[in-house]
Amino acid sequence: MSLSASAENLSSDAQNGGGNDSNMCLELALEGERLCKAGDCKSGVAFFQAAIQAGTDDLRTLSAIYSQLGNAYFYLGDYVKAMNYHKLDLTLARSMGDKLGEAKSSGNLGNTLKVMGKFDEAMICCKRHLAISKEMGDKMSEGRALYNLGNVYHAKGKQGRIGYQNPGEFSEEVRQCLQQAVFYYEENLKLMREFCDSAAQGRACGNLGNTFYLLGDFQQAIFYHNERLKIAREFGDKAAERRANSNLGNCHIFLGEFEKAAQHYKRTLVLAKELGDRAVEAQACDSLGNTYTLLRDYPTAVEYHLRHLEIAQQLKDRVGEGRACWSLGNAYSAMGNHEKALHFANQHLNLSKELGDEMGQATAQMNVEDLQKILGIDKIIPKDEKGKTQSIKAAVTNIAASSPGRYRLRRESMDNLHLIKLTPEGKKREISECPPPARAGIAPQPSQEEDENNFFELLSRFQSGRMDDQRCALRTNIKPNIKVTAKENKKDEDDLLELIAGMQSKRMDEQRVVLPFLPGLNANSANQSKMHSPQDNDDSFIEMLVRCQQDSRIDDQRSILPMSANLQDPEDAENQRTNENVQAGATVPEEDLFALIQRLQAGRMEDQRASGPGKT
Repeated sequence: MSLSASAENLSSDAQNGGGNDSNMCLELALEGERLCKAGDCKSGVAFFQAAIQAGTDDLRTLSAIYSQLGNAYFYLGDYVKAMNYHKLDLTLARSMGDKLGEAKSSGNLGNTLKVMGKFDEAMICCKRHLAISKEMGDKMSEGRALYNLGNVYHAKGKQGRIGYQNPGEFSEEVRQCLQQAVFYYEENLKLMREFCDSAAQGRACGNLGNTFYLLGDFQQAIFYHNERLKIAREFGDKAAERRANSNLGNCHIFLGEFEKAAQHYKRTLVLAKELGDRAVEAQACDSLGNTYTLLRDYPTAVEYHLRHLEIAQQLKDRVGEGRACWSLGNAYSAMGNHEKALHFANQHLNLSKELGDEMGQATAQMNVEDLQKILGIDKIIPKDEKGKTQSIKAAVTNIAASSPGRYRLRRESMDNLHLIKLTPEGKKREISECPPPARAGIAPQPSQEEDENNFFELLSRFQSGRMDDQRCALRTNIKPNIKVTAKENKKDEDDLLELIAGMQSKRMDEQRVVLPFLPGLNANSANQSKMHSPQDNDDSFIEMLVRCQQDSRIDDQRSILPMSANLQDPEDAENQRTNENVQAGATVPEEDLFALIQRLQAGRMEDQRASGPGKT
């Protein structure tokens, strides 16, 4: 929300005798907005906070400050504060009946909740944004809401996919999320084509390509990534062109089209050099090395892995350095150069020990043992805690057994733990845990709720008599026989009022409503009289949010904290790492091709089997 309209409002108020505090608030807010646009969000936040301290009686100015503060904290990575200020903005917009402001604040709040991993609440906010946009006939706002909804479903599907090795292999719930993302992205793409907004079309195509890739539909993914590539070239957007080429390379790998994949990875490498991004350059070298390994062109694979190793050492990326050494050892071993293979296997072993990567250490130790056997070198056999020697395979087995969930390629779902109760042992345990039935002839003990009801009923019976004593009949036509003094009448009235107040006090407390606290709003604001209560549909909207915040969904909403302070668009972000036992490295591509190589090479083993000679 911009502060320009608020500036016009307050300038007119100042001419009519408006307060100086409001002018000071607006001046501070405008300076904060200027700093945020210049990229200095930290200083901008300081000015916005000073504006709130100054205070204002203009609700639209305050709403704009809340919106800008939420956006500033969002880009600073403080998502909790961003969420709080967007909630204040939403509350204020709904109180003023500002539908456009409500739509914008709902969209901002939905994006923030998405980053925090609260996908269900984010969906509610984004759908509210979409509904208001359609109601107002604002096509551009509707397009943004569709895009945001696609992002939320896309992010939820990616999080649910963690633990699965290959695209297309996940639960039906994850598949439905990704299909919903496709639906909203396609609707957004239709609107952006109507507006001839090529940049927005490019973003939608990139996200559609990534979503179809996760669904395992690589042909559709290639189609949309090619569209993204064409638009990126049209605008000269080299960063988007680099991402499109990298994504196209991944898709062609899964289709077994290794030559095409190599072409796209080479283009990725050229663009990374032009952009001066050394980490992405190393990732492209790693992908090219793996691709030429699949093509069995081991000398070329070695060349690219050596370049990856060099950049990883320059960037001090120890994880990437270890991965490069592992790849080089395998490539040299395939070429028959076992001396160099042993050299890099030892380097991989040392780096794994340094990083505390037990699985990498065991794998490297196995490679070292095999190469030493081939070269006729005495093997270095590890010892267990008691000093006894053990084989490398036994060491790997022990490591996997000690942490089975960590080194398993695919994590087993914990959703069906209730099936344990169906086993005979589970049924026995259930029976043993059940309390024994009450004996015949012994009345069951009343519950706590029944006790409370009986207690209140008893109170009502005892109090009813007193109430009857205090009743008085109004006789306007009959003169009383007893003369009552004014002092006694006053006493009776006080007693009656005290009794009513005592009985009604509890109900009055329950019916009290707490008005929302709006920091920066002056207490004597004349505009507060314009605030009205939300409509019935607004109440249902809040109730939906409250239901989504129940404790039963807290565990489902847990997510890994973002690695970077700034949020990346789903089209910009690479696919999440699929193999959990691989540590993250700056120079290692997040789409891990090692598991892919194993999967693709497994089919070739069948082709290489030889049948024994038949009986003559």
